[in-house]
Amino acid sequence: MEIINLSDCNSIIGQYMAEMRDAEYQKNRLLFRNNIMRIGEFEAFEVSKKLSYETKEVTTPLGVSTVNVPSDKIVLATIFRAGLPFHQGFLNVFDHAGNAFVSAYREYRDEAHHEVGVHVEYLATPKLDGKTLIIADPMLATGGSMELGYKALLTKGTPKNIHVCCVIANPEGIDHIKKTFPDDKTTIWCAAIDPGMNENKYIVPGFGDAGDLCYGSKI
Repeated sequence: MEIINLSDCNSIIGQYMAEMRDAEYQKNRLLFRNNIMRIGEFEAFEVSKKLSYETKEVTTPLGVSTVNVPSDKIVLATIFRAGLPFHQGFLNVFDHAGNAFVSAYREYRDEAHHEVGVHVEYLATPKLDGKTLIIADPMLATGGSMELGYKALLTKGTPKNIHVCCVIANPEGIDHIKKTFPDDKTTIWCAAIDPGMNENKYIVPGFGDAGDLCYGSKI
């Protein structure tokens, strides 16, 4: 399984990450959502380099041009609600892709919020057999919601290749994906890998709850 950390190379993504991590910057939800989307666009461009391609002839006003275009049929999947702006970034690039949505949310099993479960209750997706599946979710913390979202998607077919895409990951989440996703056809993409999580299973230093920062606090 290949793990691609885009922060290993300098790029403009570093500027977006610096802004998103900044507690003052986070007070503007629009700016935060826009940076989530922009990182999605950049990751989508990098993912596009791993696709299969075919040659296509295009008639221009002055002649015929031969270009290479992706031959993979892509399905973009995301997990509500934090994944929505990230998904939009991918959709801005892969504008012909099918779209899938999974509802998954944390369930704390103790008053201290140290024991965390994940509940899935909604799924909408096209058929996945033989397609390239991109699962876009900003935070890869425990990996639990990614795993359950993937298993829900598998009820609609078996993809040819899988790209697990996030903004920030941590080693525990990556290890969980390694154990629960097919090794031979899965690639993990992230803009940064942070060292760990706190007792409430939030990535540290991270940037906090992506859903709350995008759309406001939950009741």
